[in-house]
Amino acid sequence: MSYFAAAVVRDDSGWTAAEVSLRGATDIDEVADRLRDVDQDADVSLLFVEADDAYLVVLRLDEGEDLRVFGSDSAFAEESRLGSLLVGDLKTSVTGLDDVDEPRPAASTDEESEQPAVDPEADPVGDADLLANLGISAQKLLALCAHEGMLPADVTAEICEVLGCVDEVEELREV
Repeated sequence: MSYFAAAVVRDDSGWTAAEVSLRGATDIDEVADRLRDVDQDADVSLLFVEADDAYLVVLRLDEGEDLRVFGSDSAFAEESRLGSLLVGDLKTSVTGLDDVDEPRPAASTDEESEQPAVDPEADPVGDADLLANLGISAQKLLALCAHEGMLPADVTAEICEVLGCVDEVEELREV
């Protein structure tokens, strides 16, 4: 399984990015420790893990505490050791959609709607609301992950564009 793991951390001076190795990690707490090690004093730390052009996991720490995790598809836990490590302990339902009747965003019948239909094969897990106060609502995150033709790298780029750190993450890809 190939993966790309990019941490983006925000402090008073703005966002910075660093690639994170997950090799040898034994549990989600060790992954969180590696994210903390990028910047111990960061206000917000995010880790984007893209695997095999199929799966995206986003981890978030606020001031180094309160780990929150979102995975684009629970199947990742069954596909690899890394997937099991990152999303294996998450409930199969998505949290963060309290204001919505549907568990995931549904396709709109309005022709001008930009909301894509949800992939019926995908089963997002974890806290879809983890980026809400950064400008990406749970509905938007789920829609990005479900959009046909969007790779995990595309979703990460869209999120980072909103956050204002897309250039930093793209520089990591070029190395």
